[in-house]
Amino acid sequence: MIITRTPFRISFFGGGTDYPAWYQEHGGVVLATSIDKYCYISCRYLPPFFEHKHRIVYSLIENVQCIKDIKHPAVREILGWAGCDDRGLEIHHDGDLPARSGLGSSSSFTVGLIHALAALRGKYISKEELAAQAIHLEQQVIKENVGSQDQISATFGGFNRIDFKTNNTFQVSPIILTKDRLHEFQSHLMLCFTGFSRIASEIAKSKIDNFKNREIEMHRLREMVDEAITILQAARTPIEDVGRLLHEGWLCKRALSDKVSTPEIDHLYEEAVRVGAVGGKILGAGGGGFLLLFVKPELQPKVQERLKHLIHVPFRFENSGSRVVLYQPTGLS
Repeated sequence: MIITRTPFRISFFGGGTDYPAWYQEHGGVVLATSIDKYCYISCRYLPPFFEHKHRIVYSLIENVQCIKDIKHPAVREILGWAGCDDRGLEIHHDGDLPARSGLGSSSSFTVGLIHALAALRGKYISKEELAAQAIHLEQQVIKENVGSQDQISATFGGFNRIDFKTNNTFQVSPIILTKDRLHEFQSHLMLCFTGFSRIASEIAKSKIDNFKNREIEMHRLREMVDEAITILQAARTPIEDVGRLLHEGWLCKRALSDKVSTPEIDHLYEEAVRVGAVGGKILGAGGGGFLLLFVKPELQPKVQERLKHLIHVPFRFENSGSRVVLYQPTGLS
């Protein structure tokens, strides 16, 4: 039995510039962190005592004879890519937070499953290779309209600047802050679940198709990464300046596609600002999922009361990235 634990992520600035359609021409950069909410994948070779050969357990249970018969697209394509039809497999997925919510859950799943399959075969996989394989699988094999930041954040963990080069390479640079400044930043963040789920790939495609018409906004989103890091590393600069930058980033992000926001999301955001939020954004592609808000700690009870019909999720930054948390291999081949 192998169990991997892979974190979800929050992206603060630069989202959109991590799509190959953009960074292969212009380069890209994001500021993002992994958080202490995780995707768990357990994987084992299935003993040959059942009518089925493969068993996949997530929100559904699939018992199949052949990989091509698996309905879960990511599992089917990853197992096929990895050539896993020689032996039966049992795979279970559990997550701390719901899927399709803007926290990179699909990429965390992909990273966690690739990691588990490698460990099951007794193979070590580096973080660089794991992230690169996950990006390749999601973009080229599963053919989702996804960027490249989620797979990297899930793999490496930590609060990072991630640069995307025009030659399809990437560089991960940890953000160096004092303990007090990092705590100050985290203490101003609130995470609320809107209850709306969405298909991120569809929204992402609408943004990708509009890149040529939104180059000004895209370049501004990229610039905000450097500005945010400068604010965070200048201890005497008010931390609220990050919140104001988040607000500007949200306005830019909304301009990329009419699918990024909805009247319901706009109302939630306006209500939060009315009682104290400095800024915020819908995480991920948009259209629903989690709402990130930047609020002074003393005003957070007011925001929570105003948005009391939403689920509020306390969280912390984390640094571990994807890990094998249980390694009990049997019958390695």
